[in-house]
Amino acid sequence: MNASAPDTAATESLLAFWSDAGVDACFGEAPVDRTHVAPPPPLKAVARATAAVVARPHTDEAVAEARHLAAAAQTMEELAAAIASFTGCPLSGMGATRSVFSRGDASAPVLVVGEAPGIDEDTQGAPFVGRAGRLLDRMLEAAGLTDRVFITNTVFWHPPGNRSPTPPEQATCAPFLDRAFALMRPKAVLLVGATASRSVLGTDEGIMRLRGQWQEWRLAEGGFSAPAMPTLHPAFLLRQPQAKRQVWSDLLALTTRLDQLTDPSTAKL
Repeated sequence: MNASAPDTAATESLLAFWSDAGVDACFGEAPVDRTHVAPPPPLKAVARATAAVVARPHTDEAVAEARHLAAAAQTMEELAAAIASFTGCPLSGMGATRSVFSRGDASAPVLVVGEAPGIDEDTQGAPFVGRAGRLLDRMLEAAGLTDRVFITNTVFWHPPGNRSPTPPEQATCAPFLDRAFALMRPKAVLLVGATASRSVLGTDEGIMRLRGQWQEWRLAEGGFSAPAMPTLHPAFLLRQPQAKRQVWSDLLALTTRLDQLTDPSTAKL
């Protein structure tokens, strides 16, 4: 329907008024609440961003201290004492009751690296002693590896809420893990879970892509290296028992590789 002449004149007058008032755009077909003001960023987001900026110098200083303490350790016992005296990792002040370094034989041919101590580990002072640890022990026993492993983690204090350790927390503890690797000089390494695998190998790949594939862990200093097998974490297996077959395959590959490395009469891969 065409607008009448009076309506057209009134519309033109109204448009002229809006133009004089500074209006230079029309609303779209959908209504928009022009009175809405975007809220400020959540306080947690601001806190995280601020913490990241503030924490970096502290992390660098803590890593330097960790390197100094780790380099001075000539035995696993001395390394455990150095870790216990270290206060540079933020996790040590977040409710953990003690440092949790290792269990097993330091002269064993296999180094097992997990992500972090849980509440059971914090209570007992040894890694992998809770439900997930008992499952790991059963699988290692079935593969004939019970007395052939030395077990530790990427960090040595229980994270609050049983969360995964952050990359800065792992970086702070890395000199101690590297020193354990250098002192032990294992013939093979078992990396348990995504968090440990990514930290040790310096990758962002997912564990499902990494597991079952031989990698190399090489120290930046000293040049020592060893083959490393990433696998699924036993805590994941408790939730997804059907994945045990994959871990069993990884353990069999590890034992086969270990036998080839320790038996001179066996051809190398």
